[in-house]
Amino acid sequence: MNFTRWSPRLPGMQRRPPARTELADAPDRRGDGSVPAARTERPTDGTLCAPAVNELATREVLDRIPALVALVQGPEHRIAYVNDAYVAAFGTRPVGEPARKALPELEELGLLPLLDQVLRSSRPRTVKSRKAPGGRSYTITCTPVDISATPEGSGTSGGSDGRPGGGVLIFAADVTDHAEAAERLRASERRQRETAVTLQRSLLPQELEQPDDLRIAAVYHPGGTDAAVGGDWYDVITLGGGRTALVIGDVMGRGVRAAAVMGQLRTAVRAYARLDLPPHEVLQLLDGLAAEIDPNQIATCVYAVHDPNEGRLVYASAGHLPILVRDENGMVLRADEPTGPPLGTGGWMHASGSVPLGPGSTAALYTDGLVERRNEDLDEGIASLERALAGATGTPQVICDRLVRSAGVRADHDDDVAVLVLQHPARTGADSELFRNAALELLGGVEAAPRARAFASGVLTSWRFPPDLHDLGVLAASELVANSLQHGTPPMRLRLRRTDRRLIVEVTDGDDHLPLRRHAAPADESGRGIAIVATIASNWGARRAPDGGKAVWCEFALPRPTPAADLRSGL
Repeated sequence: MNFTRWSPRLPGMQRRPPARTELADAPDRRGDGSVPAARTERPTDGTLCAPAVNELATREVLDRIPALVALVQGPEHRIAYVNDAYVAAFGTRPVGEPARKALPELEELGLLPLLDQVLRSSRPRTVKSRKAPGGRSYTITCTPVDISATPEGSGTSGGSDGRPGGGVLIFAADVTDHAEAAERLRASERRQRETAVTLQRSLLPQELEQPDDLRIAAVYHPGGTDAAVGGDWYDVITLGGGRTALVIGDVMGRGVRAAAVMGQLRTAVRAYARLDLPPHEVLQLLDGLAAEIDPNQIATCVYAVHDPNEGRLVYASAGHLPILVRDENGMVLRADEPTGPPLGTGGWMHASGSVPLGPGSTAALYTDGLVERRNEDLDEGIASLERALAGATGTPQVICDRLVRSAGVRADHDDDVAVLVLQHPARTGADSELFRNAALELLGGVEAAPRARAFASGVLTSWRFPPDLHDLGVLAASELVANSLQHGTPPMRLRLRRTDRRLIVEVTDGDDHLPLRRHAAPADESGRGIAIVATIASNWGARRAPDGGKAVWCEFALPRPTPAADLRSGL
């Protein structure tokens, strides 16, 4: 059987143009330094040589190659030929039988519809790395061929489409080794990504701290399976005295390295937050640290502090996206300024700004994966998020989920997404009885300490504290006021605050020297006030005020009320 009529259509089997006669018959020109022309004559000494390609029968060529080759003909794709490699792979196939009956492996590979398409369109089609019965993988090319005469013994006739010689040549190259290598590579990439995601999730807070005055929730979505994990992070840090720090950031780049840098920055933020510094000073420290960790790695970050006594969110931004705040009336405010360059760039003095966050307000902090899209401007994404926040109601977790859905974030999203939502709830009814404030201005003098004790005693009595907590609160107020009178300067203020979980006593004055706890010798007449406060209170601390001066505070944990007693028993 000779397929000479269609052999020029086989891939790689096109005939070469005949060699130029002039080259073959040219005289030897070794004398001028050129290479002698190749000659095509057969040797005359009787030695054997391989025949030229154009002298081989097509069947002989196809039987010698290791790829699987089959020829089918007509609308039923009747078998006209299979080569030796095909027979070795799938067994003998009867010539003249329809492919659907005699070539079940093609049906399992899903090739029968493809054969119909090739026959109708007269255009070749290729499918890559299909797994055949037996576990081998093949890349298969189906090419239309014209056969003017039916192969001898095939028993086939022309097709009903008017083209008696219409057929399809099936050429299958074994790519099992390549497919297995590609699968191993994909498995390795999946393991690496799972490692990075596990690392990043372990570095994020496993459970968010829940301050007394705020309700907070966060969500994190890693990028899709084709994207390496990024360096998004968030955190909530209770600073004491009723104040809360909130942070969100994004390390540029992807992979385990970005996640590792993120973890170092998050740890550093928590350490710097314990110093109770203004937000811009925290970013200054982080900027220097980021440059030391990796000079080629930069990160964006927002660090904000909420003080329920002030009703504002004080923040500083290092190249990060603006905080969005929705007030109790549903109006959304974008906190744009001030914004400095990303962390790790150095040479920039960051500044703090503030935005109102009163009762009934909701704020959203987020990374660029939530609002940045390749086909639209970044401001459009932020504006869309503003509209979603304006209409979002419910708990912080519900709002987080709604913002993520409104941004179209799905499992195959191409970037990491982190969202942190906080609410300052408006206290009404019985709940408002658990959150109280009282303050007293102190002008100094010998009467300041007695006034402070009398004020604290009256307030704690009105709040119906039990006798032991009442006495501890009055003692703490007396010691803090005495410390301020001795080491501070006017103006002075005593503030008492209670929440559903703690009592906070705070004294402010105009001097910015922070007190230190020290061990007083038996003969010392001072130095015991802070030691007494630290001993009786659950926690204590001091910080400098943004406008000058300092605040010294302490906290007392309150016992949880029983459901039956609640407010009637005064805790």
